Amino acid sequence: MSSAGETALPHPERAHPESATASQPPPDTGSEFTSLLRDVRGQDLLARRTGWYARTIAANALCLAAVATGMALIGGSWWVLLLAPVLAVLCARTAFIGHDAGHAQISGDRATNRRIGLIHGNLLLGMSYAWWNDKHNRHHANPNHIDKDPDVAADVLVFTGEQAATRTGFRAWLTRHQAWLFFPLTLLEGIALKVYGFQDLRSQTGRERLVEGALLVAHVAGYVTLLLTTMPLAHALVFAALHQALFGLHLGMAFAPNHKGMDMPDPDGEKWGHLRRQVLTSRNIRGSVLTDWFLGGLNYQIEHHLFPSMPRPHLKLARPMVEAHCRDLGIPYAETGLVDSYRQALRHMHDVGEPLRAEPVLTPSRRA
Repeated sequence: MSSAGETALPHPERAHPESATASQPPPDTGSEFTSLLRDVRGQDLLARRTGWYARTIAANALCLAAVATGMALIGGSWWVLLLAPVLAVLCARTAFIGHDAGHAQISGDRATNRRIGLIHGNLLLGMSYAWWNDKHNRHHANPNHIDKDPDVAADVLVFTGEQAATRTGFRAWLTRHQAWLFFPLTLLEGIALKVYGFQDLRSQTGRERLVEGALLVAHVAGYVTLLLTTMPLAHALVFAALHQALFGLHLGMAFAPNHKGMDMPDPDGEKWGHLRRQVLTSRNIRGSVLTDWFLGGLNYQIEHHLFPSMPRPHLKLARPMVEAHCRDLGIPYAETGLVDSYRQALRHMHDVGEPLRAEPVLTPSRRA
C-alpha cells in the first residue's frame, strides 16, 4: 500500500505479482545475512501459518458482513454514520490481508495467494492487486533508493533536497508545508488507490486486464448499491466521504512511520548488501497487542523487509534475533514509539521543505 503522494513510476517490464522480490529475500553475497537467515529457518519462522490466516480472513469477513447488516438496519438514521469508522478500520484489515497475500505469506501456492489478493484488493477495496504488487515489489527491492523506489518518487510529496529544489508554483507551496499537509492528504488516499487501479488497467494485457477490471467494476457497483439500498442519498454521500477519508488516514498512519526519515542510499555510493539495505532504511515501532493490530504487523518493518514471506505472527518472534544480529555487526537497529515515529517522519519532510520556506535575500541594486 502507498501513502499519500506515492505513485508508481513508469517501468518497462511489469513484475509478476508474486515475483521473487516479494516472496523470498535474495542471497547476500557479503554473508552478513546468511547466518541470520539460517537461524530464522532453524526456528521455522518462515513456515506458513495457514490456520492463523484462515481464522483472520474468516473473522474479517464476518465483521464486514455485520457492518453491512447494521447499515441495512439503521441506514434510515444519521446514526448509521457511526459505522463508517468501523468499516474504515475493517477495510484496513482487508488491505493488510491483501498485502500479506502479495508477499506469499499466506500460502505457498502462487495461484491461491493471487486469488486472496484479488478478492481483498480488487473486489473488497477497489484497489488493483497487480498494480500494488508491482509497485510494492520494487519498493522492497530498493527501499528509499531515490532512483528505484517508487515510494520516494517526487510527486505530491518530495523526500530529498534535490527533489525540493525543482519545485515551483503550487508544488513549491505544497513542499513548503508538506509536513503539515501529510495527514490531511492521506484522507484522499482511499479514493486515489481506486483511481490508480483503473489507470493501471492500460498497462495490463489479456486475461489479467479482464479479471482485474471486472473485479474493480464489481467493487464500485457493489459499494454504490450497498449505500443506496441501505440509506437515503444524503446519508450515503456523507457515509462514503467519511468512510473513504478514514480508510486513507488509517493506511497513512500504518505506512508513514516505516521509512520516512531513514537512510537513503546514495545511487553512486557504496552498494549495500541485503541486510544493510533493508535494516538501515527501515524503522520499527515498539510493539504491543494493540500496536501490532493497528499497524497490521508492519511495525516490525525491519523484520518484514528482511524476510518478506515471513507470516505476520512470526515477525515479533524474529525481532530479538534480528536485533541481536545487528548489534553484533554494529549495524544501527532503529526502533521507537508510535508517536515518536510520526515525529521523525514529519520532521524529515519539514526539513526537506526548509529551503523553500527561507525568505529571499534582497540585495540593493547598483546604479549605472
